[in-house]
Amino acid sequence: MSSDQSQSFQGHPMLDYSKSKIRKQVKKELQTVQNSLPFRIQPQLGCEEGDSSLKSVRVYSPNDLSICVSETCYVPASSVDDIVSQSQLAQKKWKVQPVAERVQKIKKLAQILSQKRTELMALIALEVGKPLDEADADVCEAIDFCNYYAESASALFTPQDLSVLGEQNHMQPQALGVVVVIAPWNFPLAILCGMTVAPLLCGNSVIVKPAEQSMAVASKFFDCLIDAGVPVPVAQFVPGLGEDVGQALVKHAQIQGIVFTGSKAVGLQILQQANTLQPGQVHLKRCVVEMGGKNALIVDEDADLDQAITAALASAFGFTGQKCSALSRLLVHEKIFDEFQNRLKESFEALSVGSVLEMAYDIGPVIDLESKQRLESVIQSHKEQILAQIDLPDSSHGHYIQPTLFIEDNPKSDLMHKEFFGPLLTLFKIKSFDEGIQIMNSVEYALTGGVFSRNPQHIVKAQSECEVGNLYINRNITGALVGRQPFGGFKLSGMSGKAGGPNYLGHFVNWKTISENTVRRGFSPEVSV
Repeated sequence: MSSDQSQSFQGHPMLDYSKSKIRKQVKKELQTVQNSLPFRIQPQLGCEEGDSSLKSVRVYSPNDLSICVSETCYVPASSVDDIVSQSQLAQKKWKVQPVAERVQKIKKLAQILSQKRTELMALIALEVGKPLDEADADVCEAIDFCNYYAESASALFTPQDLSVLGEQNHMQPQALGVVVVIAPWNFPLAILCGMTVAPLLCGNSVIVKPAEQSMAVASKFFDCLIDAGVPVPVAQFVPGLGEDVGQALVKHAQIQGIVFTGSKAVGLQILQQANTLQPGQVHLKRCVVEMGGKNALIVDEDADLDQAITAALASAFGFTGQKCSALSRLLVHEKIFDEFQNRLKESFEALSVGSVLEMAYDIGPVIDLESKQRLESVIQSHKEQILAQIDLPDSSHGHYIQPTLFIEDNPKSDLMHKEFFGPLLTLFKIKSFDEGIQIMNSVEYALTGGVFSRNPQHIVKAQSECEVGNLYINRNITGALVGRQPFGGFKLSGMSGKAGGPNYLGHFVNWKTISENTVRRGFSPEVSV
């Protein structure tokens, strides 16, 4: 996609929640979806599943543990050879389809997602506890990925003529082969969709292994993909455990590409396994790995405090802090620190915690019991640093923890360096803007970061020196938009894949350069017999 195309891309508009009609429509859809639960989810494979006693796993809503969202049959690692073989056979036909046909199918997928918008956002809210407005944004982003990558594919597969007098030269992309998609639960539709359609558009077959916590959303997405005309086994839906079928897929000798979004620990394990040559493997596996962050926001001495506080709270506690881009460290200049701390604390304590299904609370649950216990342990271990907490409702019905605001004076503490992935924010006093940049850069991650400042020199300095994949100036540090803020980090945050950007599809092709001497062709004329 050219820069002109990127600039002209228009994202799918979100619903206007100020209108009572919209709120009633969403509430009605939420009840309809809830009444249809639990969903029975089966693998969608190109081969017959041999084991008739597949492990069945239930997932309950983090909002209310009495709501069973899904019951999913898991695929065992023993099935991986057959699954990959089917993907290989299907990919040979898929890759020779005209790119325009693949583009048409993915644009149709965008239309289907738009038609099922309220159903999908209701399911997202039920299954992973994402607030309905952010669930709507999740659906819109999935639609945007389809349309943006479809336009990108049309540009990517346009022949590049590099010819000179006497010699024809051109470059052409060709598909990798079979790509494994290992998707996260926190953007259960958007990221899954983007990671799936990008390799498909490039002529690859895909094996989709969603997160265990969000199988229902993934299954609904896969149904939409099939309805759009992408056949099984060009795409295969493989629910299962990451440490079982996921690991077997990553290690398989005939997998050419792996695209993963998730934790640093799992991402590094995938990279290590993918870089180990397997018997019969004659290629290097292409990996697009996006991991976590320990994201910081610097508040300069001349910052607009109203804007900075609003942005900090939205960035830290949107979707209960369960975004890889979420704000974790708030670095505030000492000249305004006391005023900022008091105002931040007051605004923070005005927030409320409760079920996102009621559309009445600012912060919802965390994803599961493991996450809840881990975060409660962090809070318990840092009781002395607690500045403020938010009271909980009756938490026995869901996975709720107390959102917590810490204050820290040790720049090397766990609160300043470890990713917690939850509603925890640490306040830290800096002596200068330069110190703020130094502390921002001191962690092993480089995903998102931000600056609130009115000093033009400081803004230029931040643009040059802040080690983050996405730098936001005088705004929230979450909410990257497709085609406008390509997203992805470096260091141990990932490989700077830049999802939603003009270069993303390039990860899923190999390039062939063809040169032909045209001065003396030397062809023999056809001879009639």
